Amino acid sequence: MFDTDVYVQRRRRLRTAINAGLVLFLGNEAVPMNYASNLYPFWQDSSFLYYWGLDTPGLAAVIDLDEDREILFGHDPTVDEIVWTGPLPSLHARAARVGVTETGSREALGEVVRSAVDAGRSVHILPPYRTRHTLQLAEWLDVAQDEVAMQASEAFIEAVIAQRAIKSEDEVAEIETALDAAHAMHTAAMRRATPGVTEQAVAGQMEGIATSRGGRLSFPLIVSVRGEVLHNHPTEHVLQEGELMLCDAGATAPSQYASDITRVTPVGGRFTERQRAIYDLVLTTQQNAIDAVRPGVPFRDIHLQAARDLTDGLQALGLMRGDVDEAVAAGAHALFFPHGLGHMMGLDVHDMEGLGEDRVGYGDAFERSDQFGLSALRLARTLEPGFVLTVEPGLYFIPALIDQWRADGKHTAFINYDRVEAYKDFGGIRIEDDVLVTREGARVLGPSIPKDADAVEAMAAEAAEGSTP
Repeated sequence: MFDTDVYVQRRRRLRTAINAGLVLFLGNEAVPMNYASNLYPFWQDSSFLYYWGLDTPGLAAVIDLDEDREILFGHDPTVDEIVWTGPLPSLHARAARVGVTETGSREALGEVVRSAVDAGRSVHILPPYRTRHTLQLAEWLDVAQDEVAMQASEAFIEAVIAQRAIKSEDEVAEIETALDAAHAMHTAAMRRATPGVTEQAVAGQMEGIATSRGGRLSFPLIVSVRGEVLHNHPTEHVLQEGELMLCDAGATAPSQYASDITRVTPVGGRFTERQRAIYDLVLTTQQNAIDAVRPGVPFRDIHLQAARDLTDGLQALGLMRGDVDEAVAAGAHALFFPHGLGHMMGLDVHDMEGLGEDRVGYGDAFERSDQFGLSALRLARTLEPGFVLTVEPGLYFIPALIDQWRADGKHTAFINYDRVEAYKDFGGIRIEDDVLVTREGARVLGPSIPKDADAVEAMAAEAAEGSTP
């Protein structure tokens, strides 16, 4: 947690952005996995955590703008709970920790909301993403369950996005704590990328590092030799000499701030000539994109620059042809680069995505394209100092997509399908770092994780010489 005044000031700023009514925050509950007392690890709602700082289940809060009140709702620990969990602070003590003096029971919260509705007052909510919250809100707001999302407050959503998008120095420090863990995770994975080891063994070691540092994984691990499958999770596959192991993984700091890094390691310690050519192209594209990050630049422009860089390199390899700008405008490059260049990051690894990806990543000034590939761009908006975002270009050879496009005769003016056939067994390469937009330009956050091909080879080769499965 940050100092008490941080949460007081965050709520004070929020109050100035919403004119009147009741502003409602629903913290998350503990959720059973397969029976009532066997629970998933608790994960607090990030907007609740941002404004109220309390990382325990069963809490909610309101800011009553009309009556100038802030109330934390929950319950004091019972003796039965203490038997299983140990001593817990009282609700009042938790409230005082974040600058709140008034508390109430969760049962009382329903009455507060219903009374506001009955009085014709505005009740500001954020879009719910958990079923239990949808059911509660439907009852309190007296609307059908499928109408709850439509009750989300435009003013509340926009105010939260405006605040949370700009990271303070303290927040950046927390992200870098998460990146310290990511550094340890990824360097361990590089050292483990040896023939005879399973993807699951690599993933288990990475997850153990995240846990040992007081955090957790910021999202389910992607550890796979099938890098062309964008979200492929680890399997029992045994790593083989000459394969490429893609690891897309991040940890959280204990405060829940996230990291998100991707690296690719040659199993056995050496890229083949063909692998090295694709790897170096992706790395050059990523560095050019990072160099282009600065305030006032639309991230969509940087994404399209990356697409042109990749297309230019693919032409040099004989995989694409024709005018680079025309190829990118037509979307031909998306056969190899079907996702966006990056996304916002903070308390959520895809920061605030639950508030609406277009709201967070596009705002009012940009409209999402319906073109394949470009439609997957999560962040388009003009960059501002304090944004933290990922920069993650990639090149992938997806057999099913190649076959479909070729059968459809798609973009034949730009794609050399005969040459592409020889790459259908290649897999994919993605390289990703977390970047802070500064007043002068950009800064890659966290300790340096090897990504130059020579440095990656050196680490992987050293491990291959000295380790056993």
